[in-house]
Amino acid sequence: MLTLLSPALRHGTGVLARLVRAGALHCVFQPLGDLRAGGVYAHEALIRGPRDTAWHTPIALLEQAQREHVLADFELFCIFTALRDWAATHPPGTAPGRLFVNISADALVLGVSIFGAKLAQAVRSMGSKARMLVLEVTEHERVTDMAMLRAAVKTVHACGIRLALDDFGDGRSSLRLWSEVKPDFVKIDKHFIHAISAHPEKLQMLQAIKGIAEMFGTQLIAEGIETREDLHALRDLDIPFGQGWLLGRPAQAPRARLDDEALAVLKDRHVAVLPHLGQTARPGILRSLPLVQAPAVSPDTSNDAVAALFHAHPTLHALPVVEGTRPIALVNRLQFMNRYATLYFREVHGRKSCLAFANPSPRVVELDCDVEQLMGILTAQDQRYLNDGYIVTDNGRYLGLGTGAQLVRAVTETRIEAARHANPLTFLPGNIPISLHIQRLLDNGTEFTACYADLNHFKPFNDYYGYWRGDQMIRLLARLATAHCDPRHDFVGHVGGDDFVLLFQSGDWLQRCENLVAEFAREALLLFDEAARQAGGIYAEDRDGVRRFFPCTTLSIGVVRIAPGALRRAEDVANLAAMSKHDAKLAASGIAVRAGPTAAAQTDPELARAA
Repeated sequence: MLTLLSPALRHGTGVLARLVRAGALHCVFQPLGDLRAGGVYAHEALIRGPRDTAWHTPIALLEQAQREHVLADFELFCIFTALRDWAATHPPGTAPGRLFVNISADALVLGVSIFGAKLAQAVRSMGSKARMLVLEVTEHERVTDMAMLRAAVKTVHACGIRLALDDFGDGRSSLRLWSEVKPDFVKIDKHFIHAISAHPEKLQMLQAIKGIAEMFGTQLIAEGIETREDLHALRDLDIPFGQGWLLGRPAQAPRARLDDEALAVLKDRHVAVLPHLGQTARPGILRSLPLVQAPAVSPDTSNDAVAALFHAHPTLHALPVVEGTRPIALVNRLQFMNRYATLYFREVHGRKSCLAFANPSPRVVELDCDVEQLMGILTAQDQRYLNDGYIVTDNGRYLGLGTGAQLVRAVTETRIEAARHANPLTFLPGNIPISLHIQRLLDNGTEFTACYADLNHFKPFNDYYGYWRGDQMIRLLARLATAHCDPRHDFVGHVGGDDFVLLFQSGDWLQRCENLVAEFAREALLLFDEAARQAGGIYAEDRDGVRRFFPCTTLSIGVVRIAPGALRRAEDVANLAAMSKHDAKLAASGIAVRAGPTAAAQTDPELARAA
């Protein structure tokens, strides 16, 4: 089979030709793990040169092949070597397992042109079955002929060989190649995997790739798994397969099982606490708002003509002055009509250009602007922009007008929506991430402890010292709650105001709650003045307006234990924890534990009512 390779590789004087003739190249095999079942799914073959030389790594060998202009031939040689060495690792008569080997698009086209329909037969002659071979298509360079690649892919699929797309997301592997190759597997580049447990933006990117994979019916393989935390997150994100040093390093022989550290993570029933990314400023917010389709006037339009337009459109708050398609000024209705009604205005200014009484610096925003840009209108010192409204453009072309009322409503709604993702005061996860994490715990059948934390006598403190000191106390609780939770297993969310949710998978949850209550009581005292600390509280009005004494602010935590399979909906967990919070406010310790429902309560109505 090697006789089919180019003469430059078989007989040449280059480095690679000498290594090939000397039989100095071999393959090692790294396991790919099944992150659901916890076993070895396949192995990837990695070419190696002589140890302690410049040609030991695959990258060095491929770069040399490119310099010697034998890259595609060398890649085919690597596949032959991988199949040969792979077959040699198994006893005669036994079937080798699934093997992944790398190949560029151009080398794939070359291989199909050499073997054609006999590709499967060629693989069998090397001791493997075609259906157990997976060709990982890489893009060292741009695909030179997409039509030839499509034909080669069709032949490969017909032979039963499976295809994978390597290093997706590294800047070379593209969505077009994904759609053309139609791979069975896609390997996610290690850049998106490394430290995914700590980077919410990588988590969002991975979730987007998952959506694409579901659309194409493709299985994902996460590359470069090196830490327990990342493996834990990938498992809980339901990424089916993974590869990396944590699962197993490359070796001469295939492995029967993954490394013990990886197996321990995959068997761990705890649910990973995934990094949280608050909802960012939404681009294109103006697309959801109705625009005022105001007729535009030109710089030559007279004041009389502007007045006529305002009379014809009694609800119009302003008129844009447009030069060509570009807005250059804005005429405010109220200000203009007040001037127009003054004595002798029509006689003196009626036939003159409207620009003299227009705002020459109107607020112009693009259709795809984000919330932060719109916030600039609300917070600007010149409130004329809020009265005049703003001009909306699309690529600089005038589209319509927006009003101050629309702007206030849009920004308010967006801020409220953002607060559901991340609380703006503490930056902790808000209602939506809290519900999603509870649902993940329930769906995974994990035993956990749900806690609802609330401050006692917080309103009198906030009224007495002011909202600034009140915010300090809420941030204090956020800091202490985070400090008393294990970030690997426990989740802290901020519902709003002084209400927090803690979701413990740590076994020592009760000790953590007791420590949190005690430390908060000590540190919260520092936010009171000396007289209040000496008196043990403050005099303030209650909710009925009656002045009375309130003790210094303390913390109550309502607790409910959730057994595996006991509940199905996140809202049921939140309701139980909220009810337990009321019990905690009456408890001397500040902590009340309520027994949650059992799994049997799901099918027994009487048990459910009792729970």
